[in-house]
Amino acid sequence: MASTSGTRPPRNLSRRMTRAPTRNVDLQNEENPINDSELVPYSLAPVVPILRVANEVEKENRRVAYLCRFHAFEKAHTMDPSSNGRRVRQFKTYLLHRLEREEDETVRTLAKTDPGEIQLYYKEFYEKNIRDAEHTKRPEEMAKICQIATVLYEVLKTVVPSGKIDAETQRYAKDVEMKREQYEHYNILPLYALGVKPPIMELPEIKAAVHALRNVNNLPMPRIQSSPGVPMDDSSGMSTERVKSIIDILDWLSSIFGFQKGNIANQREHLILLLANFHIRNKKTEDPTELDSVTIQQLKDKIFKNYSSWCNYLRCKSKIRIPQGCDRQQLELIYIGLYLLIWGEASNVRFMPECLCYIFHNMANEVYGILFSNIHPVSGATYQLAARDEESFLTEVISPIYQVLLKEVKRNKGGKASHSGWRNYDDLNEYFWSNRCFRLGWPMDTKAEFFRHSDVKPVNERANQPAPGKRKPKTNFVEVRTFWHLYRSFDRMWIFFILAFQAMVIVAWSPSGSIAALFDEDVFRSVLSIFITSAFLNLLQATLDIILSWKAWKSLKFSQILRYLLKFAAAAVWAVVLPIGYSSSVQNPTGLVKFFSSWARDWRNQSFYNYAVALYLMPNMLAAVMFLLPPLRRHMERSNWRIITLLMWWAQPKLYVGRGMHEDMISLLKYTLFWSMLIVSKVAFSYYVEILPLVEPTKLIMEIPIDNYQWHEFFPNVTHNIGVVIAIWAPIVLVYFMDAQIWYAIFSTLFGGIHGAFSHLGEIRTLGMLRSRFEAVPAAFSRRLMPSASKDTKRKDLGQDEARERKNIANFSQVWNEFIHSMRMEDLISNRDRDLLLVPYSSDQTTVVQWPPFLLASKIPIALDMAKDFKGKDDEELFKKIRSDDYMHSAVIECYETVRDIIFGLLEDEADKKILRHICYEVGSSIQQNSFLNNFKMSELPMLSEKLEKFLKLLQADPENISESQIINVLQDIFEILTKDIMVGGHDLESAHPVQTLKKEQRFERLNIDLIENKSWREKVVRLYLLLTVKESAINVPQNLEARRRITFFANSLFMNMPSAPKVRDMMSFSVLTPYYKEDVLYSEEELQKENEDGISTLFYLQKIYPDEWTNFLERIDVYPKDEKMDLIRHWVSYRGQTLSRTVRGMMYYRKALELQCFLEYAGDDEIFRDYRNFEEETTFFGNAQALADLKFTYVVSCQVYGNQKKSDDPKDQNCYLNIRNLLLKYPSLRVAYIDETEETKNGKSRKSYFSVLVKGGDKLDEEVYRIRLPGRPVDIGEGKPENQNHAIIFTRGEALQTIDMNQDNYFEEAFKMRNVLKEFLEHQHGHRKPTILGLREHIFTGSVSSLAWFMSNQETSFVTIGQRILANPLRVRFHYGHPDIFDRIFHITRGGISKASKVINLSEDIFAGFNSILRGGFITHHEYIQVGKGRDVGMNQISLFEAKVANGNGEQTLSRDVYRLGRRFDFFRMLSFYFTTVGFYFSSMMTVLTVYIFLYGRVYMVMSGMEREILENPSIQHSKALEEALATQSVFQLGLLLVLPMVMEIGLEKGFRTALGDFIIMQLQLASVFFTFQLGTKAHYYGRTILHGGSKYRATGRGFVVFHAKFADNYRMYSRSHFVKGLELFILLIVYEVYGESYRSSNLYLFITVSMWFLVASWLFAPFVFNPSGFDWQKTVDDWTDWKRWMGNRGGIGISPDKSWESWWDEEMEHIKYTNFRGRVLEIILAFRFFIYQYGIVYHLDIAHHSKSLLVYGLSWLVMLITLVVLKMVSMGRRRFGTDFQLMFRILKALLFLGFMSVMTVLFVVCGLTISDLFAAILAFTPTGWALLLIGQACRSLLKGIGFWESIKELARAYECIMGLIIFTPIAVLSWFPFLSEFQTRLLFNQAFSRGLQISMILAGKKEKST
Repeated sequence: MASTSGTRPPRNLSRRMTRAPTRNVDLQNEENPINDSELVPYSLAPVVPILRVANEVEKENRRVAYLCRFHAFEKAHTMDPSSNGRRVRQFKTYLLHRLEREEDETVRTLAKTDPGEIQLYYKEFYEKNIRDAEHTKRPEEMAKICQIATVLYEVLKTVVPSGKIDAETQRYAKDVEMKREQYEHYNILPLYALGVKPPIMELPEIKAAVHALRNVNNLPMPRIQSSPGVPMDDSSGMSTERVKSIIDILDWLSSIFGFQKGNIANQREHLILLLANFHIRNKKTEDPTELDSVTIQQLKDKIFKNYSSWCNYLRCKSKIRIPQGCDRQQLELIYIGLYLLIWGEASNVRFMPECLCYIFHNMANEVYGILFSNIHPVSGATYQLAARDEESFLTEVISPIYQVLLKEVKRNKGGKASHSGWRNYDDLNEYFWSNRCFRLGWPMDTKAEFFRHSDVKPVNERANQPAPGKRKPKTNFVEVRTFWHLYRSFDRMWIFFILAFQAMVIVAWSPSGSIAALFDEDVFRSVLSIFITSAFLNLLQATLDIILSWKAWKSLKFSQILRYLLKFAAAAVWAVVLPIGYSSSVQNPTGLVKFFSSWARDWRNQSFYNYAVALYLMPNMLAAVMFLLPPLRRHMERSNWRIITLLMWWAQPKLYVGRGMHEDMISLLKYTLFWSMLIVSKVAFSYYVEILPLVEPTKLIMEIPIDNYQWHEFFPNVTHNIGVVIAIWAPIVLVYFMDAQIWYAIFSTLFGGIHGAFSHLGEIRTLGMLRSRFEAVPAAFSRRLMPSASKDTKRKDLGQDEARERKNIANFSQVWNEFIHSMRMEDLISNRDRDLLLVPYSSDQTTVVQWPPFLLASKIPIALDMAKDFKGKDDEELFKKIRSDDYMHSAVIECYETVRDIIFGLLEDEADKKILRHICYEVGSSIQQNSFLNNFKMSELPMLSEKLEKFLKLLQADPENISESQIINVLQDIFEILTKDIMVGGHDLESAHPVQTLKKEQRFERLNIDLIENKSWREKVVRLYLLLTVKESAINVPQNLEARRRITFFANSLFMNMPSAPKVRDMMSFSVLTPYYKEDVLYSEEELQKENEDGISTLFYLQKIYPDEWTNFLERIDVYPKDEKMDLIRHWVSYRGQTLSRTVRGMMYYRKALELQCFLEYAGDDEIFRDYRNFEEETTFFGNAQALADLKFTYVVSCQVYGNQKKSDDPKDQNCYLNIRNLLLKYPSLRVAYIDETEETKNGKSRKSYFSVLVKGGDKLDEEVYRIRLPGRPVDIGEGKPENQNHAIIFTRGEALQTIDMNQDNYFEEAFKMRNVLKEFLEHQHGHRKPTILGLREHIFTGSVSSLAWFMSNQETSFVTIGQRILANPLRVRFHYGHPDIFDRIFHITRGGISKASKVINLSEDIFAGFNSILRGGFITHHEYIQVGKGRDVGMNQISLFEAKVANGNGEQTLSRDVYRLGRRFDFFRMLSFYFTTVGFYFSSMMTVLTVYIFLYGRVYMVMSGMEREILENPSIQHSKALEEALATQSVFQLGLLLVLPMVMEIGLEKGFRTALGDFIIMQLQLASVFFTFQLGTKAHYYGRTILHGGSKYRATGRGFVVFHAKFADNYRMYSRSHFVKGLELFILLIVYEVYGESYRSSNLYLFITVSMWFLVASWLFAPFVFNPSGFDWQKTVDDWTDWKRWMGNRGGIGISPDKSWESWWDEEMEHIKYTNFRGRVLEIILAFRFFIYQYGIVYHLDIAHHSKSLLVYGLSWLVMLITLVVLKMVSMGRRRFGTDFQLMFRILKALLFLGFMSVMTVLFVVCGLTISDLFAAILAFTPTGWALLLIGQACRSLLKGIGFWESIKELARAYECIMGLIIFTPIAVLSWFPFLSEFQTRLLFNQAFSRGLQISMILAGKKEKST
């Protein structure tokens, strides 16, 4: 190309291509040419740098820019001549248009020809920017300049013929090429840049790490073989060999194994920063520039702890070998570097930590062989030292494993396949938990079993041959969809509850019914039967172990299979032996006992059963002993000794994870005490309230003879009325198993409240409390948040003590003022509030501490009034009154001294100054002589105060508008009042200091007005003015509630327990990682102004929500130019939403806090008393602070689709890209990681390639730092969010990693505490363990939007505070619940990362990180002295989607191996904690709903059969009220109000219990109970459906502002199956129970029993409409009805979305049934059978049945049902076949059917005795039957489609949906008639906003006022 282009002038632009017609492109970018580099298709990526250079040089030389663009065009055409790539044709067309336009527009300025022009420009550019720049420019500037020069030379070679490039230009080019290698773009450390080094490179710890890493002495250098065009084995070839240049250890490793350059550069910086941070904390060596052995040893131990554990587990020798006499430090760094390089390039394999161990194991062996043995242990061949290709490791090691993952995930079928049908991450990783993994060999054999896959057929295989091998088995565990997992995982809990229930029933059944009955021999013998139950339950557990793990048996070891079988055999033996033994101990056996007794024969010895029980309990007794000795149990479980493994084999199978998770003795005793108290309370309550009251009526019922059934009884001869007994006891049994959750809520509330109180939470919760303790705040600040002084600097005298106190206050003032300034920039406070809250930086000029003015407000006016009104003559008495208030005393003295200093500074005339000195002397001497009141008149002080106020106000004017004459006049007035009115004998001053007659001016005319421009002096004036003028109480400053909350929380946290602050240099380094997908970054102007259907824009809405903040904002931007204000408004709105820009701003406070901490530590005594903000521009200090901040903090946002957004045509994507890029430019330390998708052409075929890319902000655009090729698309394998985090985690740095979601916020004052929190990682907790995850408190900032947001905020706040507090201590079961937890980064990156990513099963990816951490020996804590902001969902539908997502996730957790292992490996009490705080909560929610169903169906059974009537009318029952009480027991629990207890406790703890009580009452008035009851249904539905059928998926909730009205059809779609269907079913049950039992039952009893159920029904049916804005607005109701009718009538089909057609929605709603397994379909059919009970029961109560009990009645009812369905089918068919062409026939058919129907009804009424009530009853009877048929039809979809009945099912479903919609819609329509209801609803929904001045009714009505 160079020669061709060089020989021809670039005139004929089309000489290389034919101008064929092409689709034109959008040329709008021609007006903004700087963006053309951003338009390049990814297949033409090499063109981008050329176009960027063109944009850079365009301002200086447009012709050269044109030549660059022309070269870019030529290069693009050469790369893709046919324009086959995506968007290539459009790009080339656009560029060609631009070149045609610019060819004539651009002119040459340096030469007459293009070759001369570009040569001269190149020389000029070199001499100006490169020649001497390396000593003056920063490395990043040099990198950019060298890049431009390189591209310019490339263009030059294409323009200038090769022989005509002059020597000077060539010399310049060589120099540029040499320099460019040294000036590549870098992330944090410019390692190889010469010239001006940034301060971070001057840090001794960085130098030490770099020096150690560059030690490649004595390493064998690999050689590069090269032979131009001739094969290596050809003897005739002239092959050459050269040594590859090696810079450091990582380069050497790369040359051996073939790692990518981007990976090497990334891990080089990573390792250097790790070594530097470890090194600075050790400080062992005298020379700080050399690493000590301890540093590397510590890092090696931490990184390889998991590898060492893996080697010990597999009993293989570690390959980390360090021979004697070698360079130990060098070799250790080689091993560390090798692991990091493997990890950095492993992509998805990072989720498989033991797979990485296997890879490292073999590669470390190779390294050792190369360095020491040089002989391969397997092949015997010598190791080759030839350098490898750059991507060898990726191609040969990672890609094959990735392909296995990809093939397995394809079996998942997009989440629709069963988990047991494919291997997920855990299955493949656990393959490496056995010695079988070594069969893979090294290099790995791709034909090994691990890589073989049944979906892949050999190339030569015939089509009819089966695939090689069968489906690979699961590893160790199978995730089967069944509720039995709950029993299998938590069998000890269920066995305990079942045995306790059995024992309580036996005792309650005894004649006395008291606990003392246990001592009765017969009762005790009966109680002993619980061990028989236990044996059968253990047999069930053993059976489940075999059945549920069946698909993993092929992967199990023989010892594991043998254990399963022996466990089953032992359980079976005990299930036989114990019943036989028990029967032998019974004197007069009957029934089943007699049956077993016949087996016993000669075993009739009472003691045999006792011995059997003792033997049976021996393992449990041994377990109890081990429970009390946790250190011994922990040591045994972690031991790899074969003898201990053998001993533990029966109790606990050997598994790599879950070993030794036992807590220390103190923790064990704490949570044991907690659960012991809870269990005692729960059992006592269950016995005395649930079981005992029911025993007496049960005995009576069992004795009542019932033969008068009201239906056909199939089992009339069943004794003891067992059906009634089951109906009564079933709900009680369910409540018994469920109410432990309520007891947990009660006890966790009490213990959490006590724990919080002891943690000093809520001690400062109001500004009044803050004011009373503010004097102690600076000392507490210095004690908690400043590094402690060294031991040598002990205070020796009072002077040093006072100096230290002043320095403490100075340190505090710097941080406090930055805190206040940050709140001002966030517009939480006004300028006036800011001035009142600021603390002066220096108190040197006053003798008292200068407190912030808000504490001193009104003190001076009060003191003036006290002095004016004081009648006595004793100075001491007045001074005593003033000193009684410390703040008043300080204010008076400060005011006096400040006035003196201000006036003294203004005066220039020495005589004037003498007068002032004399006055001051008089004041001082009067006070000393106790004659102040005698020498000064206090009555004139108010007049002096007025003049001072006027004087200070004049001094605050702008320097341009200052009035010197007015100042002089007022100052003269002041002195006149002082000398003539206040001072007794003050007139003598005139004679003492006469005016010289030669001077014309008067006293006090010469003033230093220039002093007004002095910033610190003006601040002093402002402060004094505030002291004099502010009259209101300080409790009102600030008025913003959020500002108050932050101030009080910060002050309160200073008195809480936290680690002392280390120095910045000694603190742990950390990173923050935020995953981002497509959420809002920054709202556009269009989004702000866009109005909803009511005419309300987002901006207007927020102005009303936050009126005070909007006012503060307007005050702040008043000084900005008008053209900048809209951008500021966009930011103001975005900072109040849940946007990425808000999150990034918050997280960058960490860096700001670090820089301030550096200042406080390194500033001298003079600097510390000056404003920190003045130092930010000082290069030396700022550079050092930046260096330490870079060393300690990194922020990476993982914008997964940033690359796609960059090239997208969608305006929204483009907007996101630009906003993210602006964030990069605004925050230079921010980094963005994304997955880059490119198209590459190889062998004529286009294929997609994927890269992990890190970019940072450059001059104007983003700059690429690292690019690492991936084996494939990461999100194809796992869930989106964890894969997004995983690809970016390699770019994070440091020892800790904080995970932050993009709906979070941070605060400056909280960021200041980060180093304290990080120190928790270094402190040993109980049991000599260090934490692996630090849990942090969250503040939910969305609570003020609406009542729903307030409910959600309170619920979430209680969980992240009191909930997690109790989980962490004492229960020790806190996990990772999302963000903002801080991970021990090195611990987790070596153990699988910070989340799990397997499709579907790891839907709740975050909590699995906690599970994994605990299973692998981690320790999780929770800390509440620091908080991070978090947004939550604020609308009903958003909240429901979130709850559905969490319930789905918990359903999947129930099936997971992690929950199984934790449930089995925790001790009993910790297992209880784990159950009730994770999946148990959702199972209990489902049980609560199930209890209602069981109760009502039991009552309907009793009513319809007539048994309830017989029982209630029985005289023996009527005398006992016990049955009525028992019937109503569970109604107390269904209200669920007890679950609100933690919420109330936390509010009480932090805001006061009066506030908590008020909030609780307001919440109830705002129908919080309706909301929580509704969400109970959401949890129950989605949890149950997930376990039965699957269908879990990520549900995007959206994070916008919800003030819109949701349409009826939207609500119907969302809640139809989860709430409406179930609510209507319960409604029918309640109606049937009331109607058919009304004649004999009191209405009071009915209401008492069912009130909670009616409440539940009402909540489930109408909550979405109650909490829907404008839900009862008549016009919207009419629109909703029209929309719903249209939706119901639209036909579905391919491409029709569910929100457009009922049919499409119905198909989607049934998707879980479509893909469920056979067991799921059978269960669905069985559950549908419950609806047949209505028809069966009601038909026997019809008048037409004439009290017949014959089965024929039920049969005839089915005949009626069948006829009805046939008639409906005929009508439907007739409409389709005759409705169009034969309308007359269709009308005749309808007329005949109508006449027939009327005839039949007439006969039935006249002849058969049918009544009107029978018609309504028939509707109640047949409607559920039709629904049952519909459900069964859906489950048998494929069968019905085959026989052609599916369309009928669809029409039946449509009819039912119409009826349900009508039933629900009718009450809404009726209520919409009343206008006041809409206003009431608005008040209800937005009460919180009302209390802050929000006129929401005006907003929703659209009456927006036009504001300018």
